[in-house]
Amino acid sequence: MADREDEGTAPQEEPARPPLDEEAAWAALVAGYDAEPVPGTVPSWPEAENVRENPGPEPPMNKVLPPPDRSIVIHPVISGPRHYELVDDEDDEDAHFVPPEPPPLPEADVTTKFAWIAVIGGPLLLLAFILFQLDLTWWAVLIGLGGFIGGFATLVTRMRTGEDDEDLPGGGAVV
Repeated sequence: MADREDEGTAPQEEPARPPLDEEAAWAALVAGYDAEPVPGTVPSWPEAENVRENPGPEPPMNKVLPPPDRSIVIHPVISGPRHYELVDDEDDEDAHFVPPEPPPLPEADVTTKFAWIAVIGGPLLLLAFILFQLDLTWWAVLIGLGGFIGGFATLVTRMRTGEDDEDLPGGGAVV
């Protein structure tokens, strides 16, 4: 298979351009910054973009102004979406749902109570040292971090295994 160059057509080369002198281009821009445009030349932007020296009154933008003898009357809002009153239906009072009293929380044993005190008290001890700008000594860090880690480990190890939850609803299908 022959290349396109071999088919008899020579590739067209672009004419070589002289390299752009950036320093000269910038110097020309800076020199012509405050220069006035030459009269009679066509500006390179639309006339609407030109800024006038002394802006006068703006020409009307095809606005239709109301006649001067008109006035605006403002009526007070008599009712709106937030102005409503509930209708009391005496027959409906007995139909309201009243939830039953929740069962009491199970009593926690002493070990669980101390574990919760350690989990909450350890970081609170460290926070108190920081807030009162006291030096964090080794014993304060040991009690704070050790209490949190020890209390958390105690709570995790004493969690229920789920073996006695067979009678709870939603425990799964019983075959």
